[in-house]
Amino acid sequence: MAATGEGAPPAPARIVILVDNGVNGDSRVQKTAKSAADAGWDVILLGRSPNGQPQSWQLGAAKVQLVRMPSPLKQRRHEFRRRWLTGPLAYPPTGVAAYRQQEVRAWQADLRVRRAALAGGGGSTLARQGLRAQELAAKVTRKWISFRHWQLTRGQTKRKTLSTPSDRAYTWLQLRLRGDRAWRKLEPALWDYELAFGRTVDELKPDIIYANDFRMIGVGARAKIRAAAKGRTIKLIWDVHEYLPGVKPRADNARWMVANRAHEHEYARHADAVITVSERLAEFLKRDHHLPELPSVVLNTPHAADALGAATGDGPDIRTACGLGPDVPLVVYSGAAAAHRGMGVMVEALPRLPGVHVAFVVNAPTGPYLTSLKKRAAELGAADRLHVLPYVTPAEVVGFLSTATVGVIPIHHWLNHEIQLITKFFEYSHARLPIVVSDVETMAATVRQTGQGEVFRVDDVDEYVRAIEAVVADPQRYRKAYESMDLAAWTWEEQAKVQNGLYHRLAPQGRRPALPESGGLPVTDELTRL
Repeated sequence: MAATGEGAPPAPARIVILVDNGVNGDSRVQKTAKSAADAGWDVILLGRSPNGQPQSWQLGAAKVQLVRMPSPLKQRRHEFRRRWLTGPLAYPPTGVAAYRQQEVRAWQADLRVRRAALAGGGGSTLARQGLRAQELAAKVTRKWISFRHWQLTRGQTKRKTLSTPSDRAYTWLQLRLRGDRAWRKLEPALWDYELAFGRTVDELKPDIIYANDFRMIGVGARAKIRAAAKGRTIKLIWDVHEYLPGVKPRADNARWMVANRAHEHEYARHADAVITVSERLAEFLKRDHHLPELPSVVLNTPHAADALGAATGDGPDIRTACGLGPDVPLVVYSGAAAAHRGMGVMVEALPRLPGVHVAFVVNAPTGPYLTSLKKRAAELGAADRLHVLPYVTPAEVVGFLSTATVGVIPIHHWLNHEIQLITKFFEYSHARLPIVVSDVETMAATVRQTGQGEVFRVDDVDEYVRAIEAVVADPQRYRKAYESMDLAAWTWEEQAKVQNGLYHRLAPQGRRPALPESGGLPVTDELTRL
């Protein structure tokens, strides 16, 4: 930004952080924005409004701005068309099928009333015959409408996953003809992000764009390209939270992964610096996208002050929230609720662990998955020992969890789960909880090395029960491991130094806040090179 007045120092470089969610609940993004603003940068965090209405607020010295994002491109073209070959008699997908079904039901309801009236008042033979003819016509019409609706729904169901022979051929052809640009045809909904965020990013005139994950790298790269065409320089940082080929696809169709990978690959080369969450993932990204240097690693760790809150006992705690005394064994899972995160094993084990309570601290306490787990606990006669709680604020997480007996990470074998220490691992560690983790590679190896918990085979109830019983029998044995661990390295203050060093490396000369004596990276020739 320009100088504020004659003789005044220039304003610090502006960093615009892009994220594809509503910010609340995304602790990594919130910490990134706040710590950058605290370090003296001009920070604006742009996210997607969850209710379709623009919103804004302050996050420390950073400004949060949520943009409205319609998603008309989320629907596929075939969802607007009739299937003339496989469903020639199907209704068009306009909603007329539901209208016609309700219309014929109303007709039949009227005929039933007329039949009742004739039965009560006698009625002529001709009237009775006419009514029977109409009832027959209504019955035939309803069957005809049902058949046409069935053809419509069958066609929609068959193409829902985009895995029919014609769909696979179309995907193959687009990839061969267009290469990385094929996402434009295979996943056009990615344009919805561009159309929602692009103009706002341009108006903010950032010096640095910090794009989070695979959807926002395209938004950031295109803004950088547009700025260069107008003679402005924008530096692009890409923060990769997950290895895209290792995630569970977020849409049930065969094109989702190939399209998003193509989009990511097209724009990755525009990044001036890449950040990620583990050394293994850094190696994968360098290999896949031919990056000139290994990405920097920034772990999603708690603030040191949050860990201090756990030690002092300030703030709410999970044991009180569950209404349990200090001697009741309490096993906790904290994080997003989903079947592939393995939470079911914790419920199935309840009959085998008498007296042990389970608490889920989740993003969707009343969602369908948690509802199914509560129903299963009731079937097992253990509903009174299952507690479902909503998220607390990121600053409260460590202290809230610290009064539990055990922290559980039961996640399944997806590649991203294998190659990193996830957020809840650090939160459990700072809460000094013994950790029971499934045998995913990195976390299992860490627990075995440090002695801070036990490992069990994924979804193996017997193994899980053994691990919980071992910890409950002697929790202090596992808590003792933390006495020899350097948890200071697992604090956000340490991780933010890496980010701040990159900002100083990429920001324009003269627009860089002073580095704190104990923070950031040293401003060497290498660091200041643009």
